[in-house]
Amino acid sequence: MFKTIKSDIPASIVVFFVALPLCLGIALASGAPLFSGLIAGIIGGIVVGSISGSEVGVSGPAAGLAAIVLAAIATLGYEAFLVSVVLAGIIQILFGVLKFGIIGYYFPSSVIKGMLTGIGIIIILKQIPHFFGIDKDPEGNFVLFGGNSNIFTDIVSIPQNLGLGSTVIAILAIIILILWSNVLVHKHNIFKLIQGPLVAVVAGIVFYILTRGTGMDIAQSHLVQVPVPDSLDSFLGQFTFPDFSVIGSSGIWVTAFTIALVASLETLLCVEATDKLDPEKRVTPTNRELFAQGSGNILSGLIGGIPITQVIVRSSANIQSGNKTKLSAIIHGFFLLISVLLIPTILNMIPLSVLAAVLFIVGYKLAKPSTFKAMWTAGWKQFVPFIATVLIIVFKDLLWGIGIGLAIGIMVTLYHSYKNSHFLHKEGEDIDDGKVKMTLAEEVTFFNKATILKELDNLPENSYLELDVRKTRFLDYDIIEILDDFAFKAKERAINIKLISERGIVENPDSFIEFFKLRPKKQ
Repeated sequence: MFKTIKSDIPASIVVFFVALPLCLGIALASGAPLFSGLIAGIIGGIVVGSISGSEVGVSGPAAGLAAIVLAAIATLGYEAFLVSVVLAGIIQILFGVLKFGIIGYYFPSSVIKGMLTGIGIIIILKQIPHFFGIDKDPEGNFVLFGGNSNIFTDIVSIPQNLGLGSTVIAILAIIILILWSNVLVHKHNIFKLIQGPLVAVVAGIVFYILTRGTGMDIAQSHLVQVPVPDSLDSFLGQFTFPDFSVIGSSGIWVTAFTIALVASLETLLCVEATDKLDPEKRVTPTNRELFAQGSGNILSGLIGGIPITQVIVRSSANIQSGNKTKLSAIIHGFFLLISVLLIPTILNMIPLSVLAAVLFIVGYKLAKPSTFKAMWTAGWKQFVPFIATVLIIVFKDLLWGIGIGLAIGIMVTLYHSYKNSHFLHKEGEDIDDGKVKMTLAEEVTFFNKATILKELDNLPENSYLELDVRKTRFLDYDIIEILDDFAFKAKERAINIKLISERGIVENPDSFIEFFKLRPKKQ
């Protein structure tokens, strides 16, 4: 590992520059103490990075969990929420032991894209008050409807309560971020080493220092607030610990399972993406990754951190910076730890509106208009589950959104199966002069009963049915019963049946049940 340190250290510096503002920003978006985001980033780098089998992935607090964390903290309280994080880690380890690393493949891509898009929209909405410096609560406000104060009343009140200093530096930060990623990064390698989010944060600190005491002064409540330790004991004293007395609450377990499921999905999706980006095309062991993520979440929850996943933004920055091994992820975790110990006073000069600008870009990347266009172009079978997931996540919550999106996806699949249980071909313009050929699909289940029964009942008297089951590998007993009943009715209606199977051709079989009992077990 240490033979590659000349490549891994420069990459770790880049990842640190990306991770520092994101750790603070995602904690802000989650309604959690900002220090908890740094804890998660440190553990994600040092602990998860050490256990993980990925050479390119970097873990830390993730935007994809912000909506869950925000709702859970508001409902449970922070110390109780930490219990859910610990339990989520245990569940993730169990997922790994049970070899659930393929769990991501059982969720339709339309639902997963809807989940990420919905989260992106929530992040953007959540940061609007901070961007304009109008939110009196430094942890933000995210209630869509009802009450005297919600996200929309905050937006409407922007002209009356605009924080001039916060707004100016937020707009400047957005310009820096867009200019950096779209123009400067292509001009020189220095712009890849020094990341746009870090430059935006530095600009925010300089702006705060220069405008103190002026008309654009930024209030203390709109700055980052992490504890400033004056000794090792005071540093250790700022960690929050879970309240395990609430472990029997159903809300704790629902939150824990939700975090475990979504964190595992986001991690597995990131693993799939980063493995494709890896120049050496190494393959990450997914079950080990779940074990690593679970271990990180247990430790994060035990000392006051928010949940951890592997993160595509940091991972892609790591790869683009030329890392060779996971040492870069581990070193970036130590850099975060050093920053917390040595420069907390500087961190507390960062305007929240600058972090909001960084999160605007993060949210936009999750909820790009091009994603909506692509899903629409893909057809209604992709768009309906996608848009349902997005809307329910934004207006209800994430678990409902995923659940209903998945249910719609299953119904679309069943409808598709219903429509494609068989292929029907009629020979001759007049059915009475021709014959009907019905070829059954590879798998035919009870969901296909109605459509097959309808086709058989519509066959006219004195017709000829050629039933081809050579491609069929699974035939539900319900379908066999329908065919058996039809064999009896066919004699009354003078319909001749020709059954074509792998074992040969049978004319007018007396019993389909008896025939399929004799077929190979795979059919």
